[in-house]
Amino acid sequence: MMGGRDVWAMKLRIVCAVILLVGVLGRSSAVRAQGTEAPALDEILERLEANLNHYDKSVPSFFCDEHVVSSMKPGVGERATVTDSIFRLKRVENPDHTSSFAESREIQKVNGEPSSAQPLRGFPSMVVGLFEGGLAVVSLSQKVCMSYKLERRDRPNAPYIVDFSTALKRGNTEKCLLQEKTKGRVFIDPASMEIKHLEMTAPHHVILPGNAYGWAVVGKWVVTIDYAPVVLDGDTFWLPSAIMSRDTSIEGGPHGSTWTFQGNYANYHRLEVKSRILPGAAVAQ
Repeated sequence: MMGGRDVWAMKLRIVCAVILLVGVLGRSSAVRAQGTEAPALDEILERLEANLNHYDKSVPSFFCDEHVVSSMKPGVGERATVTDSIFRLKRVENPDHTSSFAESREIQKVNGEPSSAQPLRGFPSMVVGLFEGGLAVVSLSQKVCMSYKLERRDRPNAPYIVDFSTALKRGNTEKCLLQEKTKGRVFIDPASMEIKHLEMTAPHHVILPGNAYGWAVVGKWVVTIDYAPVVLDGDTFWLPSAIMSRDTSIEGGPHGSTWTFQGNYANYHRLEVKSRILPGAAVAQ
């Protein structure tokens, strides 16, 4: 039969064991938390910059299927157009040994009917340049032009979200991709560290430039882009799968007029030209 001292000694050992177990569990939880902790903002920007450099240097010229619904409303000129095209992004070598990208499209159908005019004029709404410039909005090279903020994640597997807004100054504007007051955010895939979704708003955007009479149409411009991984030449690039653009006029024209562009992109292929010389009198193809 144990005495009172023995009983208290056993209780003390049990209490110490419980405290030790709690300490181990606490450290284990802390280690797990550290493993899922989001990287710092500058680390994310460095990864996005590396991805952008890889895109700029390595993405080949390509083409894909483009399905666009564009419209303008309301008013007498209200109209909508549905176009199916082959969209091309071609790498162009510049005299200074740099390269840029040229966008073009070959229209196949308009409102379900074969198109007889190339290019089609009178699109209610059109956007250009987002295939090249969209990924650069949040990057280390644009940090001098932008204010970035990393949002807190609500769950371990959630995407990283970076809010951005332009911080244009007299000395940096020439280097900035966005030349007007703009804000938005990007959603970053944590596995690949690639941008998977972009949202951007310019509250005072020039929708239509001034004409001979001097007035321009100005309004709110909202853009969203969804990106998806595409394999070209055995390499993976994140390219747009959907682009939405909406302009709503606030001055310089019929107030409240809205121009919309909804484009979907699929079936990407490398753009290449192959030739071969046939023997004899056959013509080279």
